[in-house]
Amino acid sequence: MPAASTTLRALAASIIASLTVTGCQTFDDAGVALGRADLVNDLAARMDRALEQTWAADYQLPGGRTASIAQTAKPLRSAYTWPDGKITVTQEAVTRCATAGRRTSCEVSPPVLTAGKPSVIVYTEARQHGQVTPPAVIRLLTDAALDTQATIEQSDTTLAGRHATCVDVTRAGQRFTACVTTEGVLASFTGALDGKPAEITLSRYTDTVEAASFDVPAGAGVVDRRRPETS
Repeated sequence: MPAASTTLRALAASIIASLTVTGCQTFDDAGVALGRADLVNDLAARMDRALEQTWAADYQLPGGRTASIAQTAKPLRSAYTWPDGKITVTQEAVTRCATAGRRTSCEVSPPVLTAGKPSVIVYTEARQHGQVTPPAVIRLLTDAALDTQATIEQSDTTLAGRHATCVDVTRAGQRFTACVTTEGVLASFTGALDGKPAEITLSRYTDTVEAASFDVPAGAGVVDRRRPETS
């Protein structure tokens, strides 16, 4: 089992365990705590399963900007695209692209696989560029489930033609709303990540992915660092 899957499932299990062994809770308090843990567990499980499947999603960002996520299970590969950059991770290479003005440059590096799951690298680097990622949302939900003062309200909605379960969370003076589709794809998020405002809304979802989703942008300059230097 991939390390990311094991981590997420263990995290959800630990939440339930910690909430059920607290002896000072009343029956009603325990019921509320268990409800929060069950909800987190369900959303985490959906996202976890989605990390091992093939799908593509387009997102709307504030100011009319767009972003996208694409991944396939066979072959294993992932790509995140945001307004001024893109990172693609496959079993052959890691390709990082950045756009400045009208110029896009890409650097291809040797592959770095984490327990055979390249998407782990995608999540880390995409988040550094302000992209909302499933693990970041799961972390927020986990913190909320462990906070007995947190308020979590559930609702349902439809985004890009997909049914989604939403949670509105208020805790420690902070508030965020997250929605996850039945397929486990992040449908929307509004709140703050790493202290910065973040907002993303699903605009298109498909369970088929075009091979071109993992190509470098058209017209980009490419430097391939995988090639050995020759004298």
